[in-house]
Amino acid sequence: MAFYELRQYKVLPGKMDDWVTMMEQEIIPFQMSKGMVICGSFQGETDASVYVWLRRFESETQREALYKAVYESDHWKTQIAPRTPEYLDRSAMVITRIVPTPKSTVQ
Repeated sequence: MAFYELRQYKVLPGKMDDWVTMMEQEIIPFQMSKGMVICGSFQGETDASVYVWLRRFESETQREALYKAVYESDHWKTQIAPRTPEYLDRSAMVITRIVPTPKSTVQ
């Protein structure tokens, strides 16, 4: 059964615009090129520190393979990961796995 990963980040003060640019121009395209399904990317309407994105996986096996393809790649390790601490409070990250309810339109 497919499931989603809801990822909520706390963006450092004054960094949201740059973070959204990095996500939309670098991180999301890179992850999609490796096979990730990115369902949405959002920023807080009234809280400038809130950034949320949603990824979909068909199975745990697929999630493990995609994590490996993305997070163990040289590009991630050398070009992307070293830059994320300048934008995010990593200690405040909340990552929640969620499954659609029976009548959900996102089965």
